[in-house]
Amino acid sequence: MTISILTLFPEMFLGPFSHSIIKNAVNKGLLKINFVNIRGFGIGKHKTVDDKPYGGGQGMVLKVDVLYKAIEYARNSFKKRNLKQKVVLLDPSGVKYNQKKAKDFPSLDHLIVVCGHYEGFDNRIRRFVDEEISIGDYVLTGGEIPAMVIVDSVARLVKGVLPENALDIESFSGTEGKNVLLEYPQYTRPEEFKNLKVPKTLLSGNHKEIENWRREQSIKITKNRRPDLLKR
Repeated sequence: MTISILTLFPEMFLGPFSHSIIKNAVNKGLLKINFVNIRGFGIGKHKTVDDKPYGGGQGMVLKVDVLYKAIEYARNSFKKRNLKQKVVLLDPSGVKYNQKKAKDFPSLDHLIVVCGHYEGFDNRIRRFVDEEISIGDYVLTGGEIPAMVIVDSVARLVKGVLPENALDIESFSGTEGKNVLLEYPQYTRPEEFKNLKVPKTLLSGNHKEIENWRREQSIKITKNRRPDLLKR
């Protein structure tokens, strides 16, 4: 799978993508990450990428013609027939991102992620993307951090990146009927710390009891912390 990130600040990604699971996925050839610098498609001598908004207002708005050229460059970087690719615009007004959406992306050959900055985009760019996504009900200084979130959540789902059974039971994946559950609590050594003990069931060696305990804990935690998941 290839992920292309359209950004004004590609250097922001060097640290997060140079370690751990994403680094290993890239080194194994399971994932390729391209950076397309939007500034490279800027207008004129100074490579202008933004302008004042019509009607007045604070800040600057990314130009539709600049973004369009960057998106088309990314789209046309593959010559493969029947290419499965999608362009995602990161924007606070987009559909809220979740695990279900993350699971959709690894089936693509090419995911193109467009990072905004400043006061946002010229609204017309929405006509040239496939989806608009928000990672939460808050506003950040730009789309770079949301892009990191999406790449990290998608990379771990690419086949071969994690051990095959690592994704079987985890938050937003384990199910009780059709309800999505949060993951059960985890413990490791020492067995006791500051009078806090590991639950006896986990020390019993009885796999059936452990399985039942974990399912019960997942349901309990989901009811207490995220009842909205059960209502779905």
